[in-house]
Amino acid sequence: MISRSSLMVTLIGVLGFSILRAQPATPASQESPAQTLTPERRGDIYMARRMYREALEAYRKAPQDSPIIWNKMGIAYQQLTELDTARKHYERSLKLNPKYPEAINNLGTIHYARKNYRRAVSQYQRALKITPDSASILSNLGMAYFARKRYQQAAETFQQALAIDPEVFEHRSTYGVLLQERSVEERAKFHYYLSKLYAQGGRTELALQYVRKALEEGFKDRKKFLEDPEFAGLRELPEFKELMTLEPRVL
Repeated sequence: MISRSSLMVTLIGVLGFSILRAQPATPASQESPAQTLTPERRGDIYMARRMYREALEAYRKAPQDSPIIWNKMGIAYQQLTELDTARKHYERSLKLNPKYPEAINNLGTIHYARKNYRRAVSQYQRALKITPDSASILSNLGMAYFARKRYQQAAETFQQALAIDPEVFEHRSTYGVLLQERSVEERAKFHYYLSKLYAQGGRTELALQYVRKALEEGFKDRKKFLEDPEFAGLRELPEFKELMTLEPRVL
């Protein structure tokens, strides 16, 4: 059985809201309760509250010829750790729209959760052919490379994602149509790579934050922080010097 902790995924809210914005806007004063609380919107509210069973009941009352609805139901099932059912809903979404990148990405997260990283890579690459500028899907692809221990390829992909969306690894949301992977087995090494990327990009506060996280999670090769050229701009900072002298409590 796959535990809930192994399914650390984040919903990217901006994509969900972009769907709503694409619809003709109705002034708030003219909206009736029926217009503002369609089954889909009611389901979205439940998803935001992490009430996934209630969200599913609402989505089932929405038009069933919508790939978006089937994708959202898949997300609800995935959050409930019912991976087989989630996969079937993503596949149903793709039957309705074979070029729906969010559903393809989410299918990739199913493979990732099952540690079939090669298939996850394939799905993320497939989604990126449709939407190459998706920072979230790029970050997922990087996570799959990382899980396969292809660290350099992962770092390059993470850098591409950060170039598109500098906050891609900081997103926290409970509403949307696309899942962004958050689970990783080598957390200390992953946070070392993130600290390196943030340092390279001149984002000092985040770089220091992830240096601390890497050390707290047991990153052993401390000399990398003292020798890697990406950290050169941090080494004279009091906060960095303190981190290098402390023995953080390993979490």
